[in-house]
Amino acid sequence: MKNEQKEKYRLLGLNIAYYRKLHGYTQEQFAEALDIDRTTVSKVELATSGISLDLIFDMSDLLQVPVNKFFEFRN
Repeated sequence: MKNEQKEKYRLLGLNIAYYRKLHGYTQEQFAEALDIDRTTVSKVELATSGISLDLIFDMSDLLQVPVNKFFEFRN
């Protein structure tokens, strides 16, 4: 991930965490439902790792949240 994009990844991670919690998932439950490791969820939410579009789409489908909601950044 490029340094100049770090803030966008941070905001994306915050939105994913918000919707995950809104739907009552722990990181562990969310990861299990997505068939990924819990640490991957943590890294995405904390913006310490990038994320693929496939995973974004899977998260969107699981949470029944339109993908664009993940990118509506609030400061």
